[in-house]
Amino acid sequence: MSENEIQTPEPEALAPVPFAPREPVPAVITSATALRNYADKLREASGPLALDAERASGFKYSQRAYLVQLRRSGAGTALIDPIPVPDLSVIQEATEGVEWILHAATQDLACLAEIGLRPARLFDTELAGRLLGRERVSLGPLVASELGAHLEKGHGAADWSLRPLTSAQLLYAALDVELLVELRDVMYAELERAGKLSWALEEFEALLKFTPRDRGDDPWRRTSGIHKIRKPRALAVVRALWEARDTVAQREDIAPGRILPDAAIAAAATILPATPDALGEIREFSRRGQTRRRATWWSAISSALALPESQLPAGALPASGPPAPRAWAERDPLAFARLEAARAALKEISDRVLIPVENLISPDLVRRACWTPPVAPQPFGEFLRVGGARAWQIELTSPALEDAMSAQVTVQVTSG
Repeated sequence: MSENEIQTPEPEALAPVPFAPREPVPAVITSATALRNYADKLREASGPLALDAERASGFKYSQRAYLVQLRRSGAGTALIDPIPVPDLSVIQEATEGVEWILHAATQDLACLAEIGLRPARLFDTELAGRLLGRERVSLGPLVASELGAHLEKGHGAADWSLRPLTSAQLLYAALDVELLVELRDVMYAELERAGKLSWALEEFEALLKFTPRDRGDDPWRRTSGIHKIRKPRALAVVRALWEARDTVAQREDIAPGRILPDAAIAAAATILPATPDALGEIREFSRRGQTRRRATWWSAISSALALPESQLPAGALPASGPPAPRAWAERDPLAFARLEAARAALKEISDRVLIPVENLISPDLVRRACWTPPVAPQPFGEFLRVGGARAWQIELTSPALEDAMSAQVTVQVTSG
């Protein structure tokens, strides 16, 4: 390079410019009158309805919605505070028969139903992304990959129960529905081109019947660290503390882990303190905030310590389904061979159609089939249908899974 030449520096990669809302963030609807006015706009609007809800997971016991966002062409965006207006059935009536667009619908359907919102037709952009084989299916990456827009994120884990909501939170909430209709339109066309639209429509139809997973008869057995606790008396302490914590958490509407962490429950069950003072010496119970509830925790522990042997919980509940797959090779080598063959077959299908294995068919249903295969005269496809598989899943996976049921144990012969 000569002395007179000027070296132009390599251009630096530019950070993506955050997408800006096309309209000012609207005032939050907090009255029945304002809600009815927006419902009237929705009634005269056109196209599908984009929805989202913000909860206070990790802060509150309940999973209620603390903000609801809506957008429809011709009506614009609305932010609704369901605390002062807890009944949104007027929105339901104004959009009856309209397709609703949600992202990761299973997270919001239950809390929307609590305030009177139940879709009759649904498009889930997160599920569409899975069916299209997208590696990242959260809203921000999908908007970037499909629309080339950058959504500023960062408030999803906030405590949305606090009032007033900040301007940054309201902007975040409005942006969550700003591009959902455009995203739906692009993904609908891509599903159609990929020959997967009918599959997606079956999945969306199934979502209309979604109900949150039941906690079961013994939810306390899901306490973190319980796998290290074996003795029935110690398990009784876990149960008593878990139930006492759940009662307090529900009454005060605070997330259970903020009332008493699982680590504290496991520590008490391991040490089995004999007096209130001994309980106070456990590090997890000596922290700030636990003093005022220590009498509650001691009452639970002492009641567990006083239980007769006949009322202590069993070390483990009778299995209601197949055991953990890690135990199959030893307990039932033939079932393990079936499971390995099924996994290999599903992996091949997954790679071919670009859909994650867990979306091809329920992993639990596959395990049940491999552990106890259906017997004649029940067709294998009927077994899958009864287990909740959709028609497209059965058509795609049933032949390969049925073949896997005839897998045999491979015997390795070693030379002497």
